[in-house]
Amino acid sequence: MRLHVDRRHTRVLELLRERGTLRVADLARELDVSPVTLRRDVEALAAQGRLERLHGAVVWPGESAELPGPKPRPAAGAVIGMVVPTTEYYYAEVVRGAREAVEERGARLVVGLSRYLPGEDSAQVERLLAAGADGLLLTPSWERGVPGPGEGLRITERPVPTVLVERSAPLGHPAAALDRVRSDHAHGAAEAVRHLAALGHRTLVLAAQESPTTAQLRRGFEAAVAALGLRAVPGPAPAHEPAATETERFERTFAFLRAAVAEHGASAAILHSDADAIVLVPRLRAHGVRVPEDLSVITYDDEIAALADLPLTAVAPAKRTVGRRAAELLLTRLAGAAEAPGPGHHIDVLPELRVRASCAAPPLTRAGR
Repeated sequence: MRLHVDRRHTRVLELLRERGTLRVADLARELDVSPVTLRRDVEALAAQGRLERLHGAVVWPGESAELPGPKPRPAAGAVIGMVVPTTEYYYAEVVRGAREAVEERGARLVVGLSRYLPGEDSAQVERLLAAGADGLLLTPSWERGVPGPGEGLRITERPVPTVLVERSAPLGHPAAALDRVRSDHAHGAAEAVRHLAALGHRTLVLAAQESPTTAQLRRGFEAAVAALGLRAVPGPAPAHEPAATETERFERTFAFLRAAVAEHGASAAILHSDADAIVLVPRLRAHGVRVPEDLSVITYDDEIAALADLPLTAVAPAKRTVGRRAAELLLTRLAGAAEAPGPGHHIDVLPELRVRASCAAPPLTRAGR
């Protein structure tokens, strides 16, 4: 039979008094409780000043004894849990960067997938914590990249250090206090606008599918258009109902782009994502809108933009760097777990513009008019 929480706390202190230093994982096994439960016990006892925490271990208050055996590098041997929506396309590189950083420090990365399923973020986190994760890299399934009303309010209650990856929270939300590393997608969109303006384009259009990235893209696009004195084609009027299929969504986007060129004089477009652009650009060309002669195109993500028959200029978020920086930040946190925590970090990684064949000066500029 498992011990009641008060009796368990007493037993933890008895064992600690006898041995001086105990590894949390060993103690959990000896008391027949999960690592998550024992970490909560340790948090409570540490808050009362009845023990002191080290990375992965506890010591009697005032003891300076180190763990037996050779002294490891900071965070060596730690288990890092990472929850992402998928390991396909975008997040494959994010995970790769995190894995490289973790393994270089002698730690181990364990990945859980949410697949954007309701409640799956929490389920994956609990599984990783039960398996002994010492810290968490989290990409919650927030549809717009930030938590909705009432969403994610308990995210800071995890018993281990946590870093948000490619997500952020508004000021005042509990998650806003967490460390985070993300791509500055607004900056990426603004760089695309700046490049098009430098080529001479004055009327631009943004066509972006809905994703956690979209709000930042719109913000950067609109800010750069205003700052540079350009004109943006207004987005399509909201449909009475969302597109029921991918085919319907593509048809709406295609019609919007054709109207932007024919009715509003747009000479440049920013498209999100690469997959959309690779479908839309040939269709535009087949219907008399030449790329880049009539319409310059920049796509966002740069997963497959270079593989199009007309290689597409693209904004490339530094996905691998985001994963690496997030893991390094978490490992640094773990290495200093026995000391007072330092200030938090909000790190924005700037995307890169990669120029290819889909951009040119607008027709009037080329004609010298």
